[in-house]
Amino acid sequence: MPKAQSSFDLALRERRPGELLTSWLYEELRQAMLNGQLRPGTRLPATRDFAGQYKTSRGTVVSVFEQLQAEGYLICRVGAGSWVNNSLSAHLPSPKIRQIRPKYLPTPAREFAFSRPPRPFRAYEPALAEFPTDVWARVAGRRLRKASPSLLAGHDPRVSRTLREAIAAYLGSSRGVNCAPDQVVIVSGVQQGLDLLARLLVKSGEPVWLEDPGYFGATGAFRNAGARIVPVPTDAEGLLISEGIRLCKRAKAAYVTPAHQFPLGMTMSIGRRLALLAWARKAGAYVIEDDYDSEYRFDGPPVPALHGLDTGASVIFLGSFNKVLFPSLRLGYLVLPTALVDSVLALRFAVDLHPVGLDQAILSDFILEGHFARHIRRMRELYAARLAALQEAAQKYLAGLLEISPVRAGLSTTGLLPKGMSSHQVEAAAAARGIEVIALDRFSLTGKVASGLLLGFAPFDEREIRGAVSNLAAVLDEMQRSRTQVPHPSTRRRA
Repeated sequence: MPKAQSSFDLALRERRPGELLTSWLYEELRQAMLNGQLRPGTRLPATRDFAGQYKTSRGTVVSVFEQLQAEGYLICRVGAGSWVNNSLSAHLPSPKIRQIRPKYLPTPAREFAFSRPPRPFRAYEPALAEFPTDVWARVAGRRLRKASPSLLAGHDPRVSRTLREAIAAYLGSSRGVNCAPDQVVIVSGVQQGLDLLARLLVKSGEPVWLEDPGYFGATGAFRNAGARIVPVPTDAEGLLISEGIRLCKRAKAAYVTPAHQFPLGMTMSIGRRLALLAWARKAGAYVIEDDYDSEYRFDGPPVPALHGLDTGASVIFLGSFNKVLFPSLRLGYLVLPTALVDSVLALRFAVDLHPVGLDQAILSDFILEGHFARHIRRMRELYAARLAALQEAAQKYLAGLLEISPVRAGLSTTGLLPKGMSSHQVEAAAAARGIEVIALDRFSLTGKVASGLLLGFAPFDEREIRGAVSNLAAVLDEMQRSRTQVPHPSTRRRA
């Protein structure tokens, strides 16, 4: 390892009133490493000296250093000191080059690209440890042993008709989607599907309705295509169609998550569904229905897809196996009106000349042999138990601090914070304690969303969930006491 550089005094931003000491110190050091103030290989002062320099306790410094080490920013060794991890050098921008980020790059994608193992309450991730890899390996081995040259060549952009037939049958029985296999186009996932649709359906400057708050990936795809984003608010029944019409009557498309709105979790009411379809027919617009986690509904029968109500070929249905099975599978699907199939296939072929054929064949065998349905049933029970553990622990520890949504579906849920408490400050304070939560207003285009948090529960067992809820309660309790603490009269006004 290269010889560590000596550390100079570091100019840290002054702590804001009410900001927790650990959150402030963690974020200042992290940003100093990311923006190049602390270069890779730089040795930090001993924790005792650091505490004296910045007028804080040694325990606070040790806690922050340990967190930064756990996240890969620091290397700490007893007797040898602490220094900035040299491996960061490959990922940091040059200090001499101005870095320009695309305006459309969505905030959560930029700041929550996880590489380390998941910690409660990371969203977006399924319980990968529970995936039946032994079954998948048997199916894959059998398929590979009899793979034909044409399958290995992978020239057909449609690839596996068997998989498209299996998807059409599955969607017809479980989601009420009435489609033929030839209407199904395989994509690498939701994001590729959105990218193709945005390029095909919208010209630069044309308006598109997006839910507010909503999925950042949809925002990125349509902004990248040059669309004019029209944020349409939501309420307990889903998208406010009347408000969308008031804001922009003639939008080219509307992107919605009707089965389980992302990120708030409500189901779009039948009245709103019918109103949305009526608007689409009148406006000549397409409705893009993202069915991102409808397999996981824990109470009552599955909610039929919006697609099943459509009589005007206005709905494009979008789904993925990447979270139902495992993210690196990179397989999703579009169910298209017949008039769009050839255009989408041509565009898909233009941007992705050789779609993966072997994995599609393996997945079709996995579905047809019944393994997929068994996996879904097992994971539905597992996720229901984990969500129940989160809700029960919240009743015990979080009363008055965080109101957990009663929705019982999906891989994540939301919690509302007391009025006046900043979700971004909570996010930072929780991160300093090793807890991953995401502020709800990161998903809002207008900022008009209640202060709250997105909490994932799928990858964590019930013991982990209960312990993390207790730790989150300690963070929130400390913040609430700090926020409500009345300053001494002598400190309220300075001469």
